[in-house]
Amino acid sequence: MSQHPARAAVFSAGSWGTAAAKILADAGTTVTVHARRTEIANAINIHHRNPGYFPDVRLPAALKATTDPAAALYGADFLVLSIPAQSLRTSLAAWAPHIGPGTVIVSLMKGIERDSGKRASEVIAEVTGVHTDRIAVLSGPNLAREIMAGQPAAATVACPDDNTARRFQTACHTAYFRPYTSTDVIGCELGGAVKNVIALATGIAHGMGLGHNAAAVLITRGLTETTRLATALGADPVTLAGLSGLGDLVATCTSPLSRNRTFGTYLGQGMSVAQVTAATQTTTEGVKSAEAILELARAHGVDMPITETIAALLHDKISLDRAMAALLERPTKPER
Repeated sequence: MSQHPARAAVFSAGSWGTAAAKILADAGTTVTVHARRTEIANAINIHHRNPGYFPDVRLPAALKATTDPAAALYGADFLVLSIPAQSLRTSLAAWAPHIGPGTVIVSLMKGIERDSGKRASEVIAEVTGVHTDRIAVLSGPNLAREIMAGQPAAATVACPDDNTARRFQTACHTAYFRPYTSTDVIGCELGGAVKNVIALATGIAHGMGLGHNAAAVLITRGLTETTRLATALGADPVTLAGLSGLGDLVATCTSPLSRNRTFGTYLGQGMSVAQVTAATQTTTEGVKSAEAILELARAHGVDMPITETIAALLHDKISLDRAMAALLERPTKPER
């Protein structure tokens, strides 16, 4: 084991990437952020701020940034990926030649690749050829704005190799951020991906003024269908009751800071998908992944009524009123 402080390269300088970089730096890890735009890298290096996302928050002085992927990855113990799930394959293929032979790749992504139905860790393994023991996932109720304010949060670090998970746990453990470890990568990733779709549903209910009871129904039944899919793919159901399952689901479905809930709220107020996309101008993984998650469920014979309804609504196959009726007027049957 090397004696120098752990080194992490964080790709890229978006909202969650910036928050993750701050956590790592606060934990004593040496951090270099890869930014696509020179002005963002310069602002981080000179002014210790990211004007694109958190202009009001001062970043740790030791946190550096560059637009050069090779420079960011030089000597990195960890490559931390926080980019849109749908651009992962193409972006990672360009960066792969610069990844060191011992670098652990950590995914912060919460989406399913549309064309393949693959989880981020599967895409990472396919593109890089890195063994799964060097691929980890960080997932939990982690609203970036709260983390940037130093408010308490926790997450799960999942990797098939427990030692790898514990190494990254140490690299990102701070007074305000508590990471737990797991070997259930499938459960962590599916909890993080499906909760975005359920958050769209609770956002729609909020936008239509349907109240907290309706939101609680959607969260509870959403957890049920998430667990059904995850366990069909080999996950431990206990994982879905933890931070990367229920924890992330509650935060994303109830907070106005959640992109997916906000997107759903606008839909519930009568805006079209195109109008909300133009208005928000942020990556909303639930919108991108809903269809892929539904296809994955169908391939494994799993019933996911909320996901099915949201996918239909996003593709103009069902009206807003009909969608909400479908979500809340399911046939009565035993709960278990």
